[in-house]
Amino acid sequence: MNVQAQIGGTSTYRFLNLPNSPRVAAMGGNFVAISDNDLSVGLNNPSLITEEMHNAVSLNFVDYFSDINYGFASYSRTYEKAGSFAASMQYINYGRFTYTDETGILAEDAGEFSAGEFALVLGWGRRLDSLFSIGANLKTIYSSFETYNSFGLGVDVAGSYHSPSGFTASLIARNIGRQLKTYTAGNNEPLPFEIQLGISKRLQHLPFRYSVLLTNLQKWDLTYYDPAEDEIDPFTGEVKTKSKAGEFADKAMRHVVIGGEFIPTKNFSFRLGYNYQRRQEMKVESKRSTVGFSWGIGLRVSKFNFSYARSAYHLAGSPNFLSVAFNLSDFGDSRKSADGGLQ
Repeated sequence: MNVQAQIGGTSTYRFLNLPNSPRVAAMGGNFVAISDNDLSVGLNNPSLITEEMHNAVSLNFVDYFSDINYGFASYSRTYEKAGSFAASMQYINYGRFTYTDETGILAEDAGEFSAGEFALVLGWGRRLDSLFSIGANLKTIYSSFETYNSFGLGVDVAGSYHSPSGFTASLIARNIGRQLKTYTAGNNEPLPFEIQLGISKRLQHLPFRYSVLLTNLQKWDLTYYDPAEDEIDPFTGEVKTKSKAGEFADKAMRHVVIGGEFIPTKNFSFRLGYNYQRRQEMKVESKRSTVGFSWGIGLRVSKFNFSYARSAYHLAGSPNFLSVAFNLSDFGDSRKSADGGLQ
């Protein structure tokens, strides 16, 4: 029997792959190749960090599961000679825990401990010409679980193609790096390395943009074998197996994330997404659900952009994503600053 493992649990610092904005979460929960000067998109794909994002601020908060929450605070600035930069602080708070023994019984004089992870991300992007752009993220990572601490460095590198017709394609290699300090001596764990390819297109005669993303291109088989999900043939008593065509289609679709964005006006958008891999891993066969689907809205009010998304991960709950974004230049003038950055 060929037993395959999920991609989860094979690396450390998995929080680096959490959706960083409602827009990204609503369109499937992964990076998107959309070039419209959205700072939260640029943080996922540094080749989309542009000078139009200069002085942009993005604040994001996610009410995850149970008492877990996480968020991002980001700012972008452009320098004429060096290119465009974006700095972001990312955190996840796992809450507080009570000490117990190995059987789950409260330890004598039981106290509490906390757990959390943080990443300081510096992104850089630059247009090579009217068609191509490149970018990179440098991530300084700190993780703490009770008395176990770890420190690491990671890098993202990306490139994008921009068509005059509104088509964008991006290729990115994420989380290239390693632990510099491990939780325990001699136990070095890899970062959640991943190669992704994404495309998007704003339709010419309809207020709609579609997005297609291919994930985990570095690994073909993402399936997970669970004996509890075996289906038994009532006549032969043997486990039913998929046809070769069905097995191939299942493995291929686990790499695909589909998203769409309906934009009737410049001040409002409605977003939808579908993540096949998430649905296959998290659905409950005996109950119908929207696991794997996500949706969200974007609303511009005066100088502020508000976004909300809800993503169905499991019957146990669906995270809520909130963000507000604005540009500091909208509250001042557009003169060049003393440090050489655009004001």
